[in-house]
Amino acid sequence: MSILGIIPARYGSTRLEGKPLIDICGKTMIQRVYEQAKKALQHVVVATDDKRIVDAVQKFGGHVVLTSPDHNTGTNRCLEAYRVFTKKNNLKFDLIVNIQGDEPLLSPRQISLLTSCFKDKNTRMATLITPVKKTEPLNTVAVFVVIDKLKNALYFSRSVIPFVRDVEKEDWQKEHTFYKHIGMYAFKPRALMSFASLQQSPLETTESLEQNRWLENGKKIKVEITKIETMGVDTQEDLERVREIICEKK
Repeated sequence: MSILGIIPARYGSTRLEGKPLIDICGKTMIQRVYEQAKKALQHVVVATDDKRIVDAVQKFGGHVVLTSPDHNTGTNRCLEAYRVFTKKNNLKFDLIVNIQGDEPLLSPRQISLLTSCFKDKNTRMATLITPVKKTEPLNTVAVFVVIDKLKNALYFSRSVIPFVRDVEKEDWQKEHTFYKHIGMYAFKPRALMSFASLQQSPLETTESLEQNRWLENGKKIKVEITKIETMGVDTQEDLERVREIICEKK
């Protein structure tokens, strides 16, 4: 399969302004994400609405597309980047992978696992989930997901789901395996176009989770389960921890 990896990257952030350009042990965050993605994919491009990020990506030799500032989701930004990149380079792709721009510890194996979902010819959209460790307390920071027996997502929520009836919350994990969502998606090109053309849905806006738009329109999201550790950078504390991990590896 021919696969294009797209990394949406916005300069603005409510908690970490200029997050893609933050230095992590001598390289910007966006460069570290890009280099990790390139270990799994031949074609990778950054999609951004900010000239400063364009300049930074070009400086380290990466591909980048300057997109409209008016996109309300990363997926819609991905679609514009896909169209621009394929037209400019006269290329066609079987799959598009939407890669989070704030995960410098991204594992190339996660990308390979995600794209393996398309061995099922019925798969149009896919994502990754990971089990919550029994020693890890349930909290509301993560995005939780429930799935069916065929590894299709049923619902995504910022609340802990499912609710375990007649059991104290501290004992829930003894009764059920909970799953957290890893925010990386893969689409067939037509599915990406279809997704971006759908109007935002009530469950999407209520949870502020765009994947619910696809489910709410009766579509399926195939999931694969990974136990590979990952860590996004949302706060200054996250950033310092990631710096420690990467600098220790060096």
